[in-house]
Amino acid sequence: VQLMESGGGSVQAGGSLRLSCAASGGRTCMAWFRQAPGKEREGVAVIDVYGSPTYADSVKGRFTISQDNARTMLYLQMSGLKPDDTAMYYCAANFRWGACTLKTAFPVWGQGTRVTVSS
Repeated sequence: VQLMESGGGSVQAGGSLRLSCAASGGRTCMAWFRQAPGKEREGVAVIDVYGSPTYADSVKGRFTISQDNARTMLYLQMSGLKPDDTAMYYCAANFRWGACTLKTAFPVWGQGTRVTVSS
C-alpha cells in the first residue's frame, strides 16, 4: 500500500492550496496530519468511509477534507492560510473497521508534501 501526496507549495497568508493524496482502495479511514519544524505532529482532518469529516479546531472553517467516489483520492482544500499553517503535510490511511478520529492509529503514511505560508 502506498500513499502519494502532492499539491504543496509556497503561498502568501490568506491564500489557498489544495493537497491531494493518491491511495489504493479498501481504506476505511483517511486523514491529513502536519508537522511544523520543532513541533509535534498534529492531526488536521479525518474522513471516514461514509465521507463524514472531523477537523482540528485550528483549521475548522478554513480547511475541507474530501475524497472521490472510488475512495482512491483524498484531498485537503486549504483556504485562509496563515503562517502557522506552515508544515509538512502527510496523508495517512487505516484499513481496519473501527473509530475514525484524529486519534486513530494509522498504519500507512505518505512521504509528505511541504506547505509554506508567508506573512
